[in-house]
Amino acid sequence: MKALTIHQPWATLIALGEKRFETRGWATKYRGPIAIHAAKKVDKAVCQKEPFRSVLANHGYTADNLPTGAVVATANLKECLRIVTPGTGQVAAYRDADDAMIPIDGH
Repeated sequence: MKALTIHQPWATLIALGEKRFETRGWATKYRGPIAIHAAKKVDKAVCQKEPFRSVLANHGYTADNLPTGAVVATANLKECLRIVTPGTGQVAAYRDADDAMIPIDGH
């Protein structure tokens, strides 16, 4: 199975369903099962900021007990979107194939 390594707390937030999108500077043609691997790095400063601190706490996590160096979830990679910031300053997602806009709705 292919894997995507993500720093904490982002990997756990994805595993919990609290983070729906992951952005990268590259595209992939791969679609299918993918493991979400929590890197050994924990961004402790982010873990202390709201709303991240409260969301993690609601699930019993703090910067000190996040899993690291392990697969924390599996997912099905269904789509790869190009992210742009239109002249309005709002972030929008576009499908690779036909450039039809998909609004992110703040998530």
